Amino acid sequence: MTRHSIRRRWAALGVALLLQAGAGTASAQTPGATPAACPPLLQQTFNRLQDEKPQSLCQYAGKVLLLVNTASFCGFTPQYEGLEALHAKYASQGLVVMGFPSNDFGQQEPGGSQQIADLCFNTYRVKFPMFTKTAVVGKQAHPLFVALARATGKAPGWNFHKYLVDRQGRPLASFASEVTPGDAALAAGIEKALAQR
Repeated sequence: MTRHSIRRRWAALGVALLLQAGAGTASAQTPGATPAACPPLLQQTFNRLQDEKPQSLCQYAGKVLLLVNTASFCGFTPQYEGLEALHAKYASQGLVVMGFPSNDFGQQEPGGSQQIADLCFNTYRVKFPMFTKTAVVGKQAHPLFVALARATGKAPGWNFHKYLVDRQGRPLASFASEVTPGDAALAAGIEKALAQR
């Protein structure tokens, strides 16, 4: 065997080892995002509103979640401001507010992702995660919202219904649309959930 062929073999072996190491790193980059560490409720994938890129909710495992079905043309739409205020106040403690636009009530979310994103991000300066249009009630309801309704005994009755979920992925409470993001009972529920580990 020539010196040149030996070098080629060592180079090929080095590339193979690097690829194996890279694969191991990639799988280890998202601890807590594997199905084994992710609560069943969060084993769902939604498309991100701004670019429709699929997002696993497992990335939010270990966080306190406030899930809200939203709409752009509703009397409750200004609640985006309060939801963003909650996000700003509690995100560092582990709260993640999540918006799920829905056209299920009054046809008040008729637009596509670009129109919804423009309202959320440009008009209301939303920084919390927003996902593409989702059915939250009826036969087409997404399994996430079916599970939330089953666990709390309350399906959304209108836009801006809110579900509070603890760090273990367990639904804690359901809040009707009329309960504003600044409501004392909602804030108390969030703070209690954040205090638990």
